[in-house]
Amino acid sequence: MIDFQLLKISQKEAYQTILLSVPNRGCEYSFANLYLWGHQQVAFLHGCAAFFSHFFGRSVYPYPIGNGDRRAVLEEIIADSRQRGIPCRITSVLPQDREELEQWFPGQFLIRTDRDSFDYVYGINDLADLKGRKFQKKRNHFNRFRAEHPNYTTQPLTLDNVPLAQEMVEQWYARRLEEDPHGNYLLERIAMARAFRCYEKLDMEGLLLLDEGQVLGVTLGSRLSGDTFDIHFEKAREDVDGAYGAINCEFARHLRLEYPEVAFLNREDDLGLEGLRKAKLSYNPTVMVEKSWAYLREDLHHD
Repeated sequence: MIDFQLLKISQKEAYQTILLSVPNRGCEYSFANLYLWGHQQVAFLHGCAAFFSHFFGRSVYPYPIGNGDRRAVLEEIIADSRQRGIPCRITSVLPQDREELEQWFPGQFLIRTDRDSFDYVYGINDLADLKGRKFQKKRNHFNRFRAEHPNYTTQPLTLDNVPLAQEMVEQWYARRLEEDPHGNYLLERIAMARAFRCYEKLDMEGLLLLDEGQVLGVTLGSRLSGDTFDIHFEKAREDVDGAYGAINCEFARHLRLEYPEVAFLNREDDLGLEGLRKAKLSYNPTVMVEKSWAYLREDLHHD
């Protein structure tokens, strides 16, 4: 079997070298996401990175990346699934990956589009400036926030103000759990707490939105590719009208200033949640990262 292991921070540079050498991938390939969330495991094979993960109780293999011998890696993944006695399910299959699979393994995979996992990618200038008719409602909403909070400020997240961010986030989860005691916030809460602990080691960027010393919003992200930042977490006071829109816009402005080469922000997927999908579509994504699942046909009886 492939010796998949949890990523260590010491492997960040080696992994980033592979990630940045390939065309833009989905948010699940971010080093921070792989490190922060659950049971994501990686193996370095044939000049590539291979992955083993768990998705809604299923073991899956996100599509391998790298400029090495991806075909050899895929062959090892098929063999690994047989050795483990599990179906071979490959996730995060982009259109170009689909072409590879069909070329290298003709007729062997059933491929199904997974709309719920599509990433929303926005032009950083769109989110920072909110210009034009298509952003008029967003712009008006942000202007109302500024009028109601004329003294609001922003601060880059640092080790000094991380405790303020943590306090606000814990209050956010407490309110959500009070409203919905059975809400599925546990994994995200753990991942975000870990992000605060490892903030500098992961080379993350973050921003606080404040008014009169009170934290109204927190957001964290990290580089996904040469021209794209991934927005991992965004929390805002839901009792403060416009706080989400404000932290969204201000973080785009912050990243544009700090990283002039960044042109896009990946705000990740919507998990198939109707409200989240509506909110993300309302910001007019520049592009959607289309993903599919590929099922080895001989294993379909396992599902």
